[in-house]
Amino acid sequence: MKCSHIKVPLRDGDMGAYLAVPDRTPVGAIIAIMEIWGVNDTMRHHAHEFAEAGYVCLVPDLFWRQEPGVELSDRNPADAEKAFDLYYEFDYDLGVQDMEDTRAFLKTMPECNGKVGAVGYCLGGKLCYLLCCRTDIDCAVAYYGTYIEHSIREAKHLHRPMMLHMAMQDRWVQPEINAMLERRLGPNPLVEIHKYPDADHAFARKGGRPYREEDAVRALDLSLEFFRRHL
Repeated sequence: MKCSHIKVPLRDGDMGAYLAVPDRTPVGAIIAIMEIWGVNDTMRHHAHEFAEAGYVCLVPDLFWRQEPGVELSDRNPADAEKAFDLYYEFDYDLGVQDMEDTRAFLKTMPECNGKVGAVGYCLGGKLCYLLCCRTDIDCAVAYYGTYIEHSIREAKHLHRPMMLHMAMQDRWVQPEINAMLERRLGPNPLVEIHKYPDADHAFARKGGRPYREEDAVRALDLSLEFFRRHL
């Protein structure tokens, strides 16, 4: 695969991003939306996973307005403080706008076949939900999306295929929240929910403290099969 750091032109500035392009003809494009730790080794690893499966994968620097190029780790206490400061100051509406512009950018790339999906982790998981409610993204996969419940009133607008991976031991998305999300989103035929009974938040973060290889492999297989259907 070919990997590079690029700039994505948005309607109000240029955003940095990490781009992974497969060696073979791509079968579609995926926006991989980061956790609160920035575009770090974890997100580059996810980009490589999807590129190896045949997709152009772009990881946007969501915090570009707050602090461009931030790269943090869950193993560093000082990084955790900074990550949460950035997280709670993040503007979701602008984030959706940036992802719309990113989708438009990907559709102009000669490597893209015209279809663009998204996959998001934690913060990125909520953005995937909002994209399915507010935009014409072709499909999206949300891993343990945080604070989706704060925008549950938008569920009636969810009109694009969405997969949700639920960690049932999640410290940030408690059992009552997961139950409510399943109750409110599950009846929508466009929504597919998968549960991981023993997994904590961020179980797919390779190298992170909560990583669970078996669950991460299962979730990736399900996600790739979902993308094969919709991209």
